[in-house]
Amino acid sequence: MATVPLFTQFPCKTVVPTSSNSKLQSKSPTLVSVNPINRRSEARTAVHRPEFKVRATDVNDEWGPDASERGSNVSVAEKEAEEAIESVEETERLKRSLADSLYGTDRGLSASSETRAEISELITQLESKNPNPAPNEALFLLSGKWILAYTSFVGLFPLLSRRISPLVKVDEISQTIDSDSFTVQNSVRFAGPLATTSFSTNAKFEVQSPKRVQIKFEQGVIGTPQLTDSIEIPESVEVLGQKIDLNPIRGLLTSVQDTASSVARTISSQPPLKFSLPADRAQSWLLTTYLDKDLRISRGDGGSIFVLFKEGSSLLNP
Repeated sequence: MATVPLFTQFPCKTVVPTSSNSKLQSKSPTLVSVNPINRRSEARTAVHRPEFKVRATDVNDEWGPDASERGSNVSVAEKEAEEAIESVEETERLKRSLADSLYGTDRGLSASSETRAEISELITQLESKNPNPAPNEALFLLSGKWILAYTSFVGLFPLLSRRISPLVKVDEISQTIDSDSFTVQNSVRFAGPLATTSFSTNAKFEVQSPKRVQIKFEQGVIGTPQLTDSIEIPESVEVLGQKIDLNPIRGLLTSVQDTASSVARTISSQPPLKFSLPADRAQSWLLTTYLDKDLRISRGDGGSIFVLFKEGSSLLNP
């Protein structure tokens, strides 16, 4: 019955009937003594004993899962390092391929449609690998003199095609950035038979986004001509599509070398000519899409592309 175990929790003792209560003895129930040993047995059988399991381990596994995890982390780190090295090598290969493709294009003026397509593809690949996706946050890389190697900006093509003078050629187009003063100077250097001179525009720039700058031109400067060591007279010049042979008058041109040199020295002693720029042409913007210590790729108004190499870079050498 359910009540029996309840009573086993309390101590019991046997009552021995006497003669005075013998009549009651037959009517009273007899209490049975409970053996304490049995009670302890029941207690012991009720106790839950925890189970223990033994696992065999490898003696070499003394570091446990931490060692395995560390090994996995090392493998991931090595893989990431290898991928980083491969990415840098691929970028350098693309840069050299781009420089080779630009050779002989006269900054884009004489590039064929096929060459332009190849250059455009290389530029797109390099832009996708830009090591400085926020170039305006790395202004120290922007600072310095950058030499224009290629452009799709048609506004420069008349200048490059020697329409100013058949005896004068564009020797260099550059952009100098000073990130401390937020100034930009665009410069074109011309080389002639007697001297070299330059035309520059000075501007201020303002950072508008991680890639974009707004440029406000303030001043134009015509540099003082610098006398060359000697007069360089070409064998022929092309004027309005006609080639003119200069050999018959080479002697005459040579005879005036001393007089021309004297005039050039006089001009060289004069200060540069500075003038203000028209307000309607005084602003522009530029988007830098690739930047490292050697190469800068920018896009301007109308989607024009500019590829520039840092002065002193090995990419300038074909």
